[in-house]
Amino acid sequence: MFDEKEKAEILKYYELPFEKLEQEDFAKKRKKLRAKYHPDNFSKYEDETVKEMATERFQSLEKLSEKMEAAFNGNLPKRNANGEQAAYRHSSAVFAAKKLKIEIITDDKDLKYKLFGRKYRWLLLGDEFKIPGTDATIVTDEDYRGTSIGFNETIRIYLTFGEDQKITEIVDWFYPRIAEGAKNLLVEGTKIEVLREAILQEIQKRTFLRLN
Repeated sequence: MFDEKEKAEILKYYELPFEKLEQEDFAKKRKKLRAKYHPDNFSKYEDETVKEMATERFQSLEKLSEKMEAAFNGNLPKRNANGEQAAYRHSSAVFAAKKLKIEIITDDKDLKYKLFGRKYRWLLLGDEFKIPGTDATIVTDEDYRGTSIGFNETIRIYLTFGEDQKITEIVDWFYPRIAEGAKNLLVEGTKIEVLREAILQEIQKRTFLRLN
């Protein structure tokens, strides 16, 4: 189930072997780890190397935690009737998207800053943002100004990317920025868990073109 490196990391971060860890304690500890290691905590250092290292550690920890959660819930990668892995999970799968609709339901008035940066006091209809280090773009479909009390809104965006773009690069940018602030997440109207692997798989399913 877990390789030796993963077992060592579980012991390091969760302080118990997986076999002795209760699911309720796992959930509590995971929440604390997310808060402790979130990349935003390291922005004060104003050092790109530090922020990159923090992001890598956060993503690695999230990937391990998602695998642990799947193990607790008895979830395995989905396969077809012949026992073969779905085509969109194949290493030679090709993807592309034109205006894939994503909805982020949040009560965090600062979530838009985490996504787009502090220069966005609010978002305007048609604003286009290029995801750093990728050829992917995000376009907003409404004005978002937010409020300070009783804040609750759905941020609707459209994701576009070409066949040469790796979806993992998009998700690895997107997920850490919404992990704490998103209450719910929908992709083309389908509600999914706010988890890196769940987001990755849903985008893959929605944008799969063919096998090379």
